[in-house]
Order: sequence, then C-alpha cells, then structure tokens
Amino acid sequence: FREINQQTPVVLMGYLNPIEIMGYGEFAAEANEAGIDGVLVVDLPVHESSEFFAAVKPYGLDTVFLVAPTTTQVRIKAICEASTGYIYYVSLKGVTGAAIIDKADIKARIGQLRALTDLPIVVGFGIKDADSAREMAAISDGVIVGSALVEKIARLSETDQHTAADIEDSVALVGALKKAINNIK
Repeated sequence: FREINQQTPVVLMGYLNPIEIMGYGEFAAEANEAGIDGVLVVDLPVHESSEFFAAVKPYGLDTVFLVAPTTTQVRIKAICEASTGYIYYVSLKGVTGAAIIDKADIKARIGQLRALTDLPIVVGFGIKDADSAREMAAISDGVIVGSALVEKIARLSETDQHTAADIEDSVALVGALKKAINNIK
C-alpha cells in the first residue's frame, strides 16, 4: 500500500499480547518501517501505557485510545492527554456491529470530548450503512466502519465461488459510505 500511497494515514488496531511478545521496541521499529502512522491497542489501559509510549514516540507513531459511553471523566481526561492521533468514541454500550441507539447522547458526549481535546474525534461501533455514517459524520470528525465490512468479506470467504455481484456488493457498501460522508463535510 505504501508503495502507491504515502498520504493516507494507516492506523493498526489490535491487542496488546502480540505486541508484548514481539517487544515494544521491535514492534515500534517494524511498524515505522512498514509505514504505519498510529496504533490503537484496544486492551492497553491508558494508565499502564507509559512503557509503550516510550517505545513508539521516537518513531512518531500516534497513539489512539477508545472512549466508551461508560468511561469516567477522570479516565477521559487521561485519554485525551495521552492520545496523539485522534479519539475513538465508541458510540454504544454493547458489541461492535450493533445498532446506534441514542444519537443525542453521542452528540453530547462528543461535545464533552471537544472541551478536553483539539484532536479529531471519530465515532465507531454501529455504523453499518450510508445513513448511520452520514448521521455520525455530521456530529464528528470521522467514522469507523468495521463489522459491516467484515460481514461482507466473511460472506465472500464462505465459498470459493464468487460472482461479480457478490464482490460488487462489498465494494458498493464502501462507495455508499464514502459518498454519504463526503456529502456532509
């Protein structure tokens, strides 16, 4: 990807265990060499991240943390201070792929975050179509779509027999999301 595009930021999202096994320093060096711009380690608590920060900082890798509807104000403040890339706001209580429930509450929480940081605030979880992407893009700096795309790809991998329509359906979702978001900004 980096051979053809050096502009689009790439953020790795994953779990701490493989990074710890690899070693923070080696991970940071290899991520940098691969052209990675930032890292979101979903199970790395902000108050336990100083060693990780020390390893990624020399490479200029941004750090991203999740803020959930249940995150305390003390923790939100610490996350805003530690983050360098953007703030990822989890739009709902529950699991990824669920439906967005309370848009007014999401808008209010984003307002609270904006009072604590100048970083971009993006919304994820529950965004699965153009309508939900448009609604969240209107109140945030960006949206993250995961499960909806994973579900499309999983259906494609269930069989070796793919029709052009199957592939076009997956590509169409990405196009619809992009169009919805571009019409807002």
